[in-house]
Amino acid sequence: MKMRTIEDISEFIFAQDPLAQADIIMIPGGSHPELGERAAEIWRQGYAPLVMPSGGVSVVTGRFGGVKSKQDVYNAAYETDCAFLTDVLLKNGVPKEAILEENTSGFTKENALFSRRVADSLHLNIRRAILCCKCFHARRALMSYQFAFPETEFIVQPVRYYEQGVEISRDNWYHTEAGIRRVLGEMQRCSSQFDDGFLRLREGKL
Repeated sequence: MKMRTIEDISEFIFAQDPLAQADIIMIPGGSHPELGERAAEIWRQGYAPLVMPSGGVSVVTGRFGGVKSKQDVYNAAYETDCAFLTDVLLKNGVPKEAILEENTSGFTKENALFSRRVADSLHLNIRRAILCCKCFHARRALMSYQFAFPETEFIVQPVRYYEQGVEISRDNWYHTEAGIRRVLGEMQRCSSQFDDGFLRLREGKL
């Protein structure tokens, strides 16, 4: 039997929603092709007409982090997360004209904020968006994008995540050290990175 605390943390971190029609699919950076593959699958199913991949280079290393899986398929010299994810989308059937690129952000909050700049520059009215992200990253990604797009309803579509060949999911994260560090690290970030957002919300500035 799981502890209630584990159930509560799992419910919070591993956000997920049923698919529904939307105006756009958004991808908050990353070097796992599964993110772009899932976004492309959703696009092919007709749930949204546009896809916006996000991400520049790592703020730690100053370069693209390298393709994390399926390097035999996705093997170009990618300079940014966005360039990589765009290639994944193209190779999975999404046409260039359906892809809106954000290629300068360095971390999740910037993914969201800079995606908002792109959306505003194109005068997009995004009432509902689908968010494709790694499963353990779902809550923080949702918080980041919700603060950047407060008027938008987000549908979270998480992608399965593996570390050293072991899946980390809402059902097993507490069984491994890697899972515990990933999930509790996300809890810490969710509590420390959004003071400004909640203060603006309190002051009626969102």
